[in-house]
Amino acid sequence: MKKIINTTNAPAPIGPYNQAVLKGNTLYTSGQIALNPQTGDLVLNDIKAETRQVMENMQAVLNAANMTFDDVVKATIFITDMNDFGQINEVYGSYFNEDNAPARETVQVAKLPKNVHVEISMIAIK
Repeated sequence: MKKIINTTNAPAPIGPYNQAVLKGNTLYTSGQIALNPQTGDLVLNDIKAETRQVMENMQAVLNAANMTFDDVVKATIFITDMNDFGQINEVYGSYFNEDNAPARETVQVAKLPKNVHVEISMIAIK
């Protein structure tokens, strides 16, 4: 049976989905964007601040499932401009220990929800 994971410490879904689904010991997260969960405002000051908010939102979702970034086995990063890759990677990497960082792909896309520049989803196993 699957368990729905939702927390007020991350932005509420903006469509017919949940923040994450736990099936057995595997957590599948929905993509997180840079919405501040306390204010509902987008954090679009710069790509580093935007990525940091995305990662903080993801951390809140993981924590709601009693997991951490150490449990993440796979991440997908969607970005609208591959020229931002280095700055996104710098912030993203600060949340992981390089020795046990997850598998990952980064894909440039034409557009993301609410015209953000980065969206990240993850799979974690406890």
